[in-house]
Amino acid sequence: MAHHPDAEAPLLGKPDAASPPARRNKYPFFCAVLASMTSVLMGYNVAVMSGAQIFMAEDLGISDEQVEVLSGVINIYSLVGALLAGWTSDRLGRRLTIVLANVFFLAGPLAMALAGGYAALMVGRFIAGVGSGYALVIAPVYAAEIAPASSRGLLTSLPEIFINTGVMLSYVSNLAFSGLPVHLSWRMMFAAGGLPTVFLAAGVLTMPESPRWLAMKGRVAEAKAVLDKTSDTPAEAEQRLLEIEDVVSSGGRSSEGGGGAWKEVATRAGVRRVLAIVLTLQFFQQSSGIDSVVLYGPRVLAMAGVTSNTLLLSLNVLFGVAKAGSILIAMALADRVGRRPLLLASTGGMTASLLVLGSLFAAFAGAKDDAAVAAVSVAAVVAFVVAFSVGLGPLAWVYSSEILPLRLRGQGAGLGTAMNRVMSGVVTMTFISLYQAISMAGAFYLYAAVAAASFVFVYACLPETRGRSLEDMEELFHTK
Repeated sequence: MAHHPDAEAPLLGKPDAASPPARRNKYPFFCAVLASMTSVLMGYNVAVMSGAQIFMAEDLGISDEQVEVLSGVINIYSLVGALLAGWTSDRLGRRLTIVLANVFFLAGPLAMALAGGYAALMVGRFIAGVGSGYALVIAPVYAAEIAPASSRGLLTSLPEIFINTGVMLSYVSNLAFSGLPVHLSWRMMFAAGGLPTVFLAAGVLTMPESPRWLAMKGRVAEAKAVLDKTSDTPAEAEQRLLEIEDVVSSGGRSSEGGGGAWKEVATRAGVRRVLAIVLTLQFFQQSSGIDSVVLYGPRVLAMAGVTSNTLLLSLNVLFGVAKAGSILIAMALADRVGRRPLLLASTGGMTASLLVLGSLFAAFAGAKDDAAVAAVSVAAVVAFVVAFSVGLGPLAWVYSSEILPLRLRGQGAGLGTAMNRVMSGVVTMTFISLYQAISMAGAFYLYAAVAAASFVFVYACLPETRGRSLEDMEELFHTK
């Protein structure tokens, strides 16, 4: 795919420079925050294995191969939720789909906390995985559809910040419960993930439904009422409604049956291009190895010379703080500097930090007591997670959510999430085997090559989308 000619074009639908800036409406922010908080549970359930595996192995005799499968299989299981989320959200609505995700996040952690062996743990990981798939799809879709163009980059970044907040909280949980008896410590780590679900589900039911979903169902008056509450100005609310009605009348309702929208994938080049961008962006987000650090950080640092379990779990908390905190930078800049500059800086920084990390393992393999090597390794890992989190981490979801046409948004987001979870599962379920086969240095050099390829893809293929309405995207990508 070539760089789109409209990449540097003037922004459609942007207010005249002489007009005073509209006062931003805070109501859609609170709605998007509440919807996105379910992502905390997704991040928690994926990453809690990072520390829990140490104690599970001792308590239940779990092998390295079983740890590898349990760590990564939740991402494969999330495909079920991701592929069902588009169908569910188009029929039940965005709100009830978020509530359903919380139900899975209650049942999954409880099943794992009560597990007596490997098979029962797999059942719990399956249930939590389905919830993860739902959360990954529906939170950014709802945020994108509720947000005015002026704050869409910020609001669709929220699920990623909450995912990483969940990751950080899982690391804190690992550290906090590590002092308990072995047979209790890992069970408490899992059980803590189910506590917030009832409160979150109740809160979600107080939110308005997506105006685009309401319009798709012919409930235009309700859609207008929601737009009046979530737009920056009454004029913007009216304009958003007209644009949504135009899209719906030209085929937006076809997603209810799926056939009309998917026929366009086969017949329209613009629709195929958008889906190809979404799938490729999600492929690169995970195949560059971020989840190897999220789930195996203590193992990586142990091989770099850090020997204390307490220090390893404490450094994991540091990584979580760095990862979650860095997304605040992306949230602040996405609607100011644009998507492309952040994505290019991110993928370039990831490539450089992975090369440094690989070179450290290549040059100082086996240096168990070298404090300097361990310190530089920690710095390189922190640099990698920061680079990922200021761009590719949150903006892959932002970009994917906003470029998909309305009639394909739920199902297209589900496909993108499926690609994301497949690659995350592949990376996390092969990491131990990979570094044992080609060395830790070889594994990180491989991830660096993928990160470099993602830089080229962003530069060559992604036009800027900052400031455009969701309906403008259909003009930009020729999907209308």
